[in-house]
Amino acid sequence: MAKYSFEFKNKVTLEYIQGKGSYSHLASKHGMSSSSPLKRWVKAYENQGDNGLMRSRKNETYSFDFKLYVVELYLTTEVSYQELAICVGMNNSPLITKWVNDFRIAGPDALKPKRKGRRSKMLESKNSNHSITNTTDINSEYFRQLEEENLKLRIENAYLKELRRLRFEGTPQNRKRELSTASEDHSN
Repeated sequence: MAKYSFEFKNKVTLEYIQGKGSYSHLASKHGMSSSSPLKRWVKAYENQGDNGLMRSRKNETYSFDFKLYVVELYLTTEVSYQELAICVGMNNSPLITKWVNDFRIAGPDALKPKRKGRRSKMLESKNSNHSITNTTDINSEYFRQLEEENLKLRIENAYLKELRRLRFEGTPQNRKRELSTASEDHSN
């Protein structure tokens, strides 16, 4: 369940817009621990109206081109995830964060839509009259599935390599070695 209801967000946002107090004053008046959410709500309200404050209940799907556009926009500008989400009309800035991280790990292929559900079993037809187009379709589907699996494995491999590197850098023995080699270099 959401921490704040639409009615609460709307009430506090309208109070700010009507000039009934500053961000911090209204946040403390309404028992909020921080004024940051209120700042986001006001920006979202100014750009999208009531829709900016509502929590979306539907799982919206975005096209590959839109995802790529948003990621490139984030990487080429110095705008925050929240501001970018408001600019492109989204209420879900963590989704943009996920897209950017996936893009950095695996490139544009990570933004392509993924099939959901179980893989279908390829049953041989009882008829021995297989057409060439049917075989081509099955082969292309099989290769596409292999490419998807390959991409997932590459992402997993890159993640594990980075994790191993970070873990190796963080061990006390390695820090001692780095410090001792650095002091030897300075003494020579």
